[in-house]
Amino acid sequence: MDLNRSQKSCRGRITSLCSKRRYGKVYNSLEEHQHRFWIFRSNFMRATTRHQRMDPFARHGHADQAPILDTKNLPGDFDWRDRGAVTPVKNQGSCGSSWSFSTTGALEGAHFLATVWFLGSSCLGSVRCDPQVEGSCDSGCNGGLMNIASAYTFDTGGLTREEDYPYTGATDGDGICKFDKSKIIASASNFSVVSSNEDQIAVNLVKNGPLAVAINSAYMQSYVGGVLCPYMCSRSLNHGVLLVGYGSVQ
Repeated sequence: MDLNRSQKSCRGRITSLCSKRRYGKVYNSLEEHQHRFWIFRSNFMRATTRHQRMDPFARHGHADQAPILDTKNLPGDFDWRDRGAVTPVKNQGSCGSSWSFSTTGALEGAHFLATVWFLGSSCLGSVRCDPQVEGSCDSGCNGGLMNIASAYTFDTGGLTREEDYPYTGATDGDGICKFDKSKIIASASNFSVVSSNEDQIAVNLVKNGPLAVAINSAYMQSYVGGVLCPYMCSRSLNHGVLLVGYGSVQ
């Protein structure tokens, strides 16, 4: 399993991290940070569960949602691999770091759209350094979440080249963060959560670039082509991937 198992508790931390950065919140101790986080999480969970059920025609919560886009005139099929916005498939090795590959792939795609220049960025910075951030739900080779990794990337300043921080594809090594901010070559300022509506996923893919998504990895080792469902469409999500296109299978 690559995605962090504590997804429900981490959902609150995602919005908490964004709120701290947006409103400049600084706490004097870890105890105060944890106390404020649990108050935030309690209010957030109440809003997204009880309030949402009682008031279904409104939207309750705090997470930044992507705006609903016009889906008219979408192409019948689309693939960012044909447009130079993604790298070849990489091997994560024995490390449960799919969340990091998914995140950096989406950020690389956004950078490509903004600059028409592709960079091969390092995944190891997130794997080694993100878990050391206070309050992070990411756990290096033991799993993580793309939202948290995106927020971490914004906080640290951006991405470095892969050759400046090579990915080893293994769980060995000293595990020490060696991220060098002086080698950052690309940055981003925000991210949002796309609706699960397939048309919205498609239009956001076309307009904004490859998307970081989670899937169920059941039967992936024997998969060679076609459409995997219902196993891949399960709500039990445990693997981060990069969505690069869509189309139909004959």
